[in-house]
Amino acid sequence: MKQDLSNKRMDYAKNSMDFEKMPATPMLLFDEWYKQAFESQLIKEVYAMSLSTIGRDGFPKNRIVLLKEYNADGFVFYTNYESEKGKAILENPQVCLSFFWDELEQQVIIKGMAEKVSQEMSDAYFHQRPFESQLGAIVSAQSTVIDRSVNLEEQVNALKTIWEGKEIPRPEHWGGFLVKAVEVEFWQGRPSRLHDRLRYQLQDGKWVQDRLSP
Repeated sequence: MKQDLSNKRMDYAKNSMDFEKMPATPMLLFDEWYKQAFESQLIKEVYAMSLSTIGRDGFPKNRIVLLKEYNADGFVFYTNYESEKGKAILENPQVCLSFFWDELEQQVIIKGMAEKVSQEMSDAYFHQRPFESQLGAIVSAQSTVIDRSVNLEEQVNALKTIWEGKEIPRPEHWGGFLVKAVEVEFWQGRPSRLHDRLRYQLQDGKWVQDRLSP
């Protein structure tokens, strides 16, 4: 099977970066870009991001997760700590996040160190989740091999009768990670592939900016 994609391309020309007017920290610029993407209403899941980890087998692996909070400290998402990605992060906290907002022709790539958020923070978010999602976190032994005949919906329905009207305790194996950035690159598509790229690197506790060649 062969599919020739050599003639598939777009020319980017929707925006540009003013390198003389960049904020002092990447979180401030991320906040500007994120709000612009959200307010544009052009992107269905602005908060969807690719998470890259290094697995126990030595291979990198990407998957899409959902950003649930960002602040001056970094980027927060939630998962099963005993999942493939959870175990990978706990063994090697060096991760990479990336956002691609195609309608705005923008990309953000974040290298950082992941650490667990506080139990109180995980509890608070867990109890904000829909009732069925809380039950799903109990039922799913994420990333483990299960029999094809297993009916997960039946298991969730059985738990509904037990927990209906009650507060479900957050499973100990489920919670959040905070990714503290050490490098953030902002990419803005430009005509003729002369893209704008700005990199922030954390050096001795301060953010250093560099423009990168496209």
